[in-house]
Amino acid sequence: MRVLVVTAVPVERDAVTRAYGDGPGVRAVRGAEIHRAGPLDVLAGGAGPAAAAASAAFALAADRYDLVVSAGIGGGFAPAAPVGSLVVADAIVAADLGANTPDGFLPVTALGFGRDRFAPPPALVRETAAATGARTGGILTVSTVTGTAERTAALLTAHPHAVAEAMEGFGVAEAAALAGVPALEIRAVSNTVGPRDRDAWRIGDALTALTGAFGKLIPVLEGWTRHDRDDTAG
Repeated sequence: MRVLVVTAVPVERDAVTRAYGDGPGVRAVRGAEIHRAGPLDVLAGGAGPAAAAASAAFALAADRYDLVVSAGIGGGFAPAAPVGSLVVADAIVAADLGANTPDGFLPVTALGFGRDRFAPPPALVRETAAATGARTGGILTVSTVTGTAERTAALLTAHPHAVAEAMEGFGVAEAAALAGVPALEIRAVSNTVGPRDRDAWRIGDALTALTGAFGKLIPVLEGWTRHDRDDTAG
């Protein structure tokens, strides 16, 4: 099977391809480069949901894929996802897509249009978590990274099942859905969601964990048969 992996920045892309040893082959698509490593085409699509969606859409238009994975580092909600751990989304949620009102935040679905979440294939989520040791839960897509205790509490009140936040997953999932391809999101936790403290971030450790995760993921993808994909698509 062919898998498109979309990261935000090149260091995340390189952490994924490093799992396969030899230097990746590189080819250009409109506005970006795709690095091919084993069955993966890995794209550094840019930060934020809009850039990620646009880059993923161009790649999906240029080739045929069976699965799209949003991958990279992200913030983990304590105590569910400590620094250095891995998380895989059982829901990819647009946490700040909607409207602020005097009564609080309303998701876009409450306004009567759009959608605010995607559910990755459950069997693939379970098998990915088992193979990599990842925790499962909601991964929130935000356009502004959380930096206060108050915002952290508000997100967990609205999304008590959340384990992490990042900035690209929902955009990648939107592009995948338009192409009729399932999406998955995997994150390595580099920092705790909450008051911003760059000195406490462990980006290098998270990138190493991301490489390790993808080193264990290929047997899962190979075992995810066409029958499984058809079942989860229904």
